[in-house]
Amino acid sequence: MGEMVLYGLAGFAASLVDGALGMGFGPTSSSILLSTGLAPTAVSASVNLAKVATGAVGAISHWRFRNLDRDLVLRLALPGCVGALIGVTVLSNVKGSTIRPYLAMLLTLVGLRILVRFSRPLPPKVKDTIPIEGSLKRELIYDKSGVRAAGFIGGITNGMIGAWGPVVTPFLLHKGVRPRFAIGSVNTAEIAVASTAAFSLIATLGAGGFKPSVIVPMLLGGVAAAPVAAWATRRVPPRLMGVSVAGLLLLTNAKELTAWVGLRSDAAIYGVYGAILLAVLVAALRRHPAPAAPGAPGAGDGSASPA
Repeated sequence: MGEMVLYGLAGFAASLVDGALGMGFGPTSSSILLSTGLAPTAVSASVNLAKVATGAVGAISHWRFRNLDRDLVLRLALPGCVGALIGVTVLSNVKGSTIRPYLAMLLTLVGLRILVRFSRPLPPKVKDTIPIEGSLKRELIYDKSGVRAAGFIGGITNGMIGAWGPVVTPFLLHKGVRPRFAIGSVNTAEIAVASTAAFSLIATLGAGGFKPSVIVPMLLGGVAAAPVAAWATRRVPPRLMGVSVAGLLLLTNAKELTAWVGLRSDAAIYGVYGAILLAVLVAALRRHPAPAAPGAPGAGDGSASPA
């Protein structure tokens, strides 16, 4: 019963993170489940099955709000599915005890990526002036180079640790895709990628690759987190949430990594992580500089200081 509660908390935390930031369901839930001693293959199968269910609901919402670009979804989904097959093939052919530290390393790298992303000033919110109607038929204008490669790499990491959004979404934003289309298209393509990963593992491992005692509590926890995530999106600063998620990923994987490299002083390692996170948190919560006084250079001209 205690384990089922923990699995439910994993689904709750992962759904809360994903609903508030648009990324992080897989890495968050994978980190928590791996820390319980669950086999990596069972973790991947459970996380990806949960992502299929929660992703379908999100995709319908994005479709209704015209946050999708069909061409972008296909550019991500097709190579992502191929990458997912590679990821689960590696996962299912290597012993859990052997691959566990490498998964912890990947999750730590994802945590560091999220940490860097949200420790920097976020761009100001800009009103979307392009009409919603017909957005599915209109081709987005952005740099398309490397998009398929990003989908492929994201598919590999998704098959192994459930990390899709943290790999693909920042790449698309860097390429000039507006946030609503980046998040909507990434979440929709994720359904195909997660389905490929989950059902490939189940087909390879049989019934042992799917544990209802894990997936059901995760789904219940994820559903319970939905209204909380909606509240958090409006109330909790995104940078605070992002830094907190990164801290969770780093801390839950620190023990595995320190044992792997032969370090026994876990307290010292946790202390180092805590100091880094505290420093970044302080930087993230710093107030923006006060507006320039009337008559000062840049005052009243609508210019903004560089981030």
